Amino acid sequence: MSEIIRFVEEHPDFCIMDPFKNIYPLLDRLQIQKILVRLQELGTEGKPKLRAPYSCKVDSFHNGELDKHLVEANLSFPLIVKPQVACGVADAHNMALVFQIEEFSNLSVPLPAVLQEYVDHGSKIFKFYVIGDKVFYAVRDSMPNARFLKPSSGGEALTFNSLKTLPVATNEQRPQTGAEDGKLLDADLVEEAAKFLKGLLGLTVFGFDVVVQEGTGDHVIVDLNYLPSFKEVPDSEAVPAFWDAVRQAYESTRGNANAQG
Repeated sequence: MSEIIRFVEEHPDFCIMDPFKNIYPLLDRLQIQKILVRLQELGTEGKPKLRAPYSCKVDSFHNGELDKHLVEANLSFPLIVKPQVACGVADAHNMALVFQIEEFSNLSVPLPAVLQEYVDHGSKIFKFYVIGDKVFYAVRDSMPNARFLKPSSGGEALTFNSLKTLPVATNEQRPQTGAEDGKLLDADLVEEAAKFLKGLLGLTVFGFDVVVQEGTGDHVIVDLNYLPSFKEVPDSEAVPAFWDAVRQAYESTRGNANAQG
């Protein structure tokens, strides 16, 4: 990374689509939570509630006042435990689902960590992708509701790697909504959130994950990341959108250079 930064500094004529300083916050899950909390600035009257998950940071799993911190953060079990470092290290995706406070005693998730509410969401997650002015999304199978996970945990925290061993719901654990999955989501609302986040982050290419909470219908953005895979977006749509974004970034850079010259 330092070599790339040095190269860019030595070649100021290069077009930079997304400055490093705008990317850095997405490498830290605590900073991501602080960004998502600002979703409350969006006016959503008459629409489902759009929000960040409740969360808090911990530096130790053996803090005698951990239960107090959970109450202050409006958190209740079960909780997802994530390393604060979001990417770039081998164990950044090693996580756990904790059902009771005693399960923190032998937890192996790297510290510092972010404790995040587990949102029952009917085993469906909506993957949103932003490329320039275009917003795409896809529906993907996800973890089952907590009541299905607790019996399989054996009284211990359920550990997993979110990229490799995510416990995806079985057919028996999924609500029988089928073709109605898309009806759960207010796509227009989330596209508003995408535009809001784009302006807030100052980024051209990023992604985020949305779950719809069972019972409340809350639209909860549970993750935010830079340069996602876009594997659910057809090349026929993603590639033109990417080149449009590159062209816009180049024209903006050239326009700024001409104005300064």
